[in-house]
Amino acid sequence: MSERPLGAVTEGCSVPRVDHLVHFEVHADDPERALAFYQALFGWTVGSSPGDGYWLVHATTEGQPGIDGAIVRRRGERPEVGAPIVGMVTTVQVADLGASLARAVELGGDVAEPTREVPGVGWVAYVHDTEANVLGLFQSR
Repeated sequence: MSERPLGAVTEGCSVPRVDHLVHFEVHADDPERALAFYQALFGWTVGSSPGDGYWLVHATTEGQPGIDGAIVRRRGERPEVGAPIVGMVTTVQVADLGASLARAVELGGDVAEPTREVPGVGWVAYVHDTEANVLGLFQSR
């Protein structure tokens, strides 16, 4: 388990200005279940847990662009599926959208919005993770 500071960029990448995304948080009723979902779907690894229901996760590969984040115990009610989204939606680029979508469902997620084309760019679909959060999956052309 490697330790990288919160908001650290991967080796060989730089952030030229301060208004770039540097960290994300996935809110979870069951953080261990959420960690298992993201580890199995994307290969993310768990870093340290500074405590109080907060687990750092490494979602990047050394030398590749991207950001790391955390799984955090949800404070408050779980969102109802189909309710308006309150917050930001994180989208992950995948090599095979169909396979990733099927894997997300196999791991306990469900389709929030089916695959659609983004003209000239690629395809996107949205799933609910095991914690009812909306997650985007994107495959470029």
